[in-house]
Amino acid sequence: MSSGQFRSVFDVIGPVMIGPSSSHTAGAARIGKMVREIFGELPDQVDILLYESFAKTYRGHGTDIALVGGLLGMGPDDDRLATSLKLAHEAGVEVCFVPKKDPADHPNQVTMRLKKGERTLSITGVSIGGGNIQITEINGFKVTLNPGVPTLIISHKDQTGAAANVTRIFQKYNINIAIMNITRENRGGNAMMLIEVDSPNVVDCLDEIKSLEEIQAVTFFD
Repeated sequence: MSSGQFRSVFDVIGPVMIGPSSSHTAGAARIGKMVREIFGELPDQVDILLYESFAKTYRGHGTDIALVGGLLGMGPDDDRLATSLKLAHEAGVEVCFVPKKDPADHPNQVTMRLKKGERTLSITGVSIGGGNIQITEINGFKVTLNPGVPTLIISHKDQTGAAANVTRIFQKYNINIAIMNITRENRGGNAMMLIEVDSPNVVDCLDEIKSLEEIQAVTFFD
């Protein structure tokens, strides 16, 4: 176990939650909620691919209702978690669970494929214990995202000056970058910037970043 996965003793003790398991219930709810924050809106449809332990026990441990509850914006201690599947149906969200037999990078892993109109997004998350989670993949790009950290996810064309144009806008608005990672499919193809910043007050600069020619999409969550 890496101590870097946990921020405080409360992360080890576990969260206040509804459900039998911090990993399979509380962690699942947090994954669903973070996926909702990254997607930014309620999807019309979501395919939920479950791996390893999640695939074997998702009904018994309430992982299914927790993931959907999180997607509806609920936390692990929300009394409505038990009725999340019904609430999702009433909200017009089509949910499909797909237990997978394929090996995964983590025993508690889920991939959520969301669709809203023509917009789609694929996000993979893992429950790492004590209700703690990480987002490990977005649209096929390997990432490491932790909840509670102001983060921008910027999809863009891989071209010279793309990162410099974004950082100049941060400088203009006096926003300090804590961590910045760039990954790409291939040279000149699609790419993604993951930028953790010190302040959540980034609203003023988002439209300016979106207006850059090479930028395809910008998502911010705190």
